Amino acid sequence: MEQVNVRWYVEDVAAHSAQVVIAGLPGVGHVGKLVVDHLVHVLSAVKVAEITSTLFPPQMYLSEDAVLRMPRNEVFFAPGSASSPGILLLAGDCQSTTPEGHYILGNAYIRVFELLGVKRIYTLGGYGVGRMVETPQILAALSSASLKDEVLSAGAVLNKEEPVGGIIGAAGLLITLGRLAGMEGVALLGETSGYLVDPVSSTAVLDVLEKLTGITADRTELAELASQMMTEVSALASTIQRNNADDLSYIG
Repeated sequence: MEQVNVRWYVEDVAAHSAQVVIAGLPGVGHVGKLVVDHLVHVLSAVKVAEITSTLFPPQMYLSEDAVLRMPRNEVFFAPGSASSPGILLLAGDCQSTTPEGHYILGNAYIRVFELLGVKRIYTLGGYGVGRMVETPQILAALSSASLKDEVLSAGAVLNKEEPVGGIIGAAGLLITLGRLAGMEGVALLGETSGYLVDPVSSTAVLDVLEKLTGITADRTELAELASQMMTEVSALASTIQRNNADDLSYIG
């Protein structure tokens, strides 16, 4: 097996090309992954390509029949409509386990994007703040200052001080590598605690993304996940508060 393997699932690549790709791989709070997985489902996207690699973790995944498979990332094509063009989606199981691997895989994704006619990349992720956030801000990072007004109008925030230390992984790397290949790029990072899978932050990211791309997606499943998470967090907070009160009852 080679370092990076790309398997195409369509014969007519041109018929599955698009100028925009949205990437959401596993990361902090799975914020970006939740959005892209949701879009793949609700937009009835078609699988275009599959990427496997020895740079992924040696973690095999089980099917419903308990059959093992390799970790993989996938490119999907969601057909457009009269009001919006088609888009590409990069979803998957994991990112690289090494810094060098991030660059090798990043360049492989960019080559796939070039073949599919991509002109602009949106990467989605989470920004861990170490506390629960009811109304997450969406931080943006750009391939060019010329995108600033467009991104601000969509509701994102620009702050050169945040994230502290920059963006690690595909969310930042794909924007930079894409720029070197002549593609525009916007990274959107939703504030999240960093402790839990966070559909609340994912929904906030989707709000900004829809304004930037013109796509519309049914929110039902994502909203249900967000509601469930808030219920669970509220129950956990009540339990902690009750336990603290019980502890204090032994004092005095």
